[in-house]
Amino acid sequence: MLGPWLVTADEIPDPNNLDLRLDVNGEQRQQGNTRQMIRDVATLIEYASSFYTLYPGDIFLSGTPAGVGPMKPGDELVASIEKIGTMKVKVRAFTE
Repeated sequence: MLGPWLVTADEIPDPNNLDLRLDVNGEQRQQGNTRQMIRDVATLIEYASSFYTLYPGDIFLSGTPAGVGPMKPGDELVASIEKIGTMKVKVRAFTE
């Protein structure tokens, strides 16, 4: 599940300068900024759109720096992005 946040371009004038943080069970595992990404946001969008058509509301994920894992069922992840919000996720066991 992603969200429930929705932000518009006028709310984030520079997507290449947003602080990011991830805690696992209250312990900080990641802290960074989008300016540290290998490719900037516009380049990622350009690259993705060379393979498929992007529509308003589409989401694509670009990966994460080291430091998150390993995780186990019951762990709680708290991810936050400046100007967007914070999301809590509880890790569950995979069942078929």
